[in-house]
Amino acid sequence: MPDGSAGVRARIQMLCRTSSDSRQLRAAVLAEIDRVVPFDSYAWLLTDPETRVGWSPLARVPELAQLPLLIRLKYTTRVNRWTSLPPNRCATLASATGGELGQSRMWLELLKQYSVTDVASVVFADQFGCWGFLDLWRHGASTARFHAPEQHFLSTIAPELTAALRSCQAATFTGPATVGTIEGASVLLLSPRLELLDQTPQSDTHLRQLLPTDVDASPVPAAAYNVAAQLLAIQDAVDDGPAQARSHLAGTQWLTLRAARLAGHGDERQQMIAVTVEAARPRDRVELFGRAHGLTGREREVLHRLTRGVSTRQLATEMDLSPRTVPDHLKSIFLKTNMNSRGTLVARALGAEKTTP
Repeated sequence: MPDGSAGVRARIQMLCRTSSDSRQLRAAVLAEIDRVVPFDSYAWLLTDPETRVGWSPLARVPELAQLPLLIRLKYTTRVNRWTSLPPNRCATLASATGGELGQSRMWLELLKQYSVTDVASVVFADQFGCWGFLDLWRHGASTARFHAPEQHFLSTIAPELTAALRSCQAATFTGPATVGTIEGASVLLLSPRLELLDQTPQSDTHLRQLLPTDVDASPVPAAAYNVAAQLLAIQDAVDDGPAQARSHLAGTQWLTLRAARLAGHGDERQQMIAVTVEAARPRDRVELFGRAHGLTGREREVLHRLTRGVSTRQLATEMDLSPRTVPDHLKSIFLKTNMNSRGTLVARALGAEKTTP
């Protein structure tokens, strides 16, 4: 592995154990990685664990104005797409194409103009879902590739980062309920090329919370671009996952973003795209809560029923469990979520201030 990698890995391990904010964690880890695996540009997104659609980007790219194009190409390029890469292992564009980078649509239509010579990609996923992906770019000489020792280092730190990213998402459900709830849905209207055309007034507030922006600047709707780009990927038969993602807003609030074409005449690809932004539905929120806390599929099923007010006896009957088995499931759920009562568990999962014990 690269010189000095042992110390860098130790510091990253410490960050993984002590960080509860995903944005701060990613920024600190990138600074450490750069010590032993230098890079010029990067994009590190969180993803909805089920749909694998991105949100909360942390990025340094050559031109922010090119962001819609960058996201569109990322989703519609098959080569090294994060949804097809093995989890927790570094892959490179140079290796995937045998050095013929033009096989990648993203490189041919965008990265080439920035003299990108290689891209290292890591997908952070476990049995509970996909929690994010990282792309590191190198620019310059044709020999500026990511070498085997660097790839190995990125692979060795990936499992710990996966667990840490999932833990950060679990932390968003802890704490007092957010003051001020989200009422109704806001809508953004995008062109087929993902240019922002219009939006409802509430959208600006939501976007600023999703991605902090200077007061005198318009927020960049990166989360909206991502779900819209997934819609394009579906239509191009690149991926078949839904064009939607759950995104953390603030406090304990989560949003769901969905993209759909507006009805119209002619070529569907020329029709505008509407992205709706609204509070996550209870079932979606509970499922995310369970995955973030590392609950098994069976435990998540128990949790869903608990949030609907099902009693222990009803739960045993509905799930065809022995009444003696239900307390074992509850004990495991309480241990993983660090909670000790059904009332607190249900309140946290649903985002409610109060619930009946």
